[in-house]
Amino acid sequence: MSPTFDLRSLLERVEAAPPIDAVTAVADQLAELSGATEVSFLIADFSGHALVRLGTAVRAPEGSRVQGAEHAETLPLEGTVHEQVLRTQRAEVESLAGGTVRMIVPVTDRGDAIGLLELVLPEPPDREMHAAVRAAGHALAYVIIANRRHTDLFEWGQRTTPFSLAAEIQRRLLPPAFTCEAGQFTLAGWLEPAATVGGDTFDYALDRDCLQVSISDAVGHEVGAALLATLLVGSLRNERRRGAGLAEQTRNANDALAQHAAPGQFVTGQVLRVDLSTNRAQVVNAGHPLPLRLRAGRVEEVPLLVDLPFGVQEGLEYRLQEFPLEPGDRVVFVTDGMQERNAVELDVAAALAASSGLHPREVVHSLGAAVMRATGGELTDDATVVCLDWYGGPQRPRESDGGADRRLASS
Repeated sequence: MSPTFDLRSLLERVEAAPPIDAVTAVADQLAELSGATEVSFLIADFSGHALVRLGTAVRAPEGSRVQGAEHAETLPLEGTVHEQVLRTQRAEVESLAGGTVRMIVPVTDRGDAIGLLELVLPEPPDREMHAAVRAAGHALAYVIIANRRHTDLFEWGQRTTPFSLAAEIQRRLLPPAFTCEAGQFTLAGWLEPAATVGGDTFDYALDRDCLQVSISDAVGHEVGAALLATLLVGSLRNERRRGAGLAEQTRNANDALAQHAAPGQFVTGQVLRVDLSTNRAQVVNAGHPLPLRLRAGRVEEVPLLVDLPFGVQEGLEYRLQEFPLEPGDRVVFVTDGMQERNAVELDVAAALAASSGLHPREVVHSLGAAVMRATGGELTDDATVVCLDWYGGPQRPRESDGGADRRLASS
């Protein structure tokens, strides 16, 4: 592969292929240009603990899931080079027998780790080839983002365990990307679902001058809780997208729940709005657990006034509270599933204090894994966490390298 790797030619081949063959088109082009004997894409599954190798080989690997011509081979992550690349978002090259090498590069966009691209090359890549393959991995992220709108292949591959109807509804309420890196902040979220879905959601939106983040927990379980969460998230998004301010968004979302949900049904939540031009933040706290803040090595709850949950009282005006943000702050928003009665061994504050060297996406994964260990994997309520690292200062571009921020990638 030359340093003048033809991205345009690659995208033209992708556009000519059916959406279900988009990854195959990229793999074929890479094999031709690099001399790779094998090229495969591994997508991160929804559990966060495995990768799934997608393929259409005539003979599927033993233990693979098969659907028509497609097969999906699940590979554990823990302790592997794949885990290292996915965690750090840095490419790795390892030697194989006969002088060949395996190159593994992250498929990532703004810090959101979609999966990995794996190539078997006849010899170690030089600097130019190394850079070109990394660029191809980043391009593949956009290919997948664009083409998954037209096919269920990627969604099917990521589902290493079947979804219930409630889980399907809940999945649709979550943002398309769980991580977002920007010049002034990095944000990551994660949801560990209970055996019976508990109605948790998180969401965010980044506009030219504003970041808005929400976290919520609907009362009840399964389809009822998922539908209640749908009312709140749909209303908040609708209000936000028509340009309403934070006070109007939350007031109208509350009224929508009060009008359409059954008596006694409600949703707790917090909605944060950060003005990126002034660095000023405001929050509404609707009966939700207080956020935690890591500042200068010390963890403490962010003191907030508590208003009624959404849906309890129609016509309620929520108080807009100043949310104190300083450069260097790490703020974690949680649902009460992170404080489960059967998770008594989990000290979220202590875990947060020990997270200072981690990227936000690692923070949310590690906290999710910690609550699963503490409960023996038997959550009675969803456990959701959102981590916001605030750098502050003026609006500015990221220092991007293949889809990840060079300043934030782990070493």
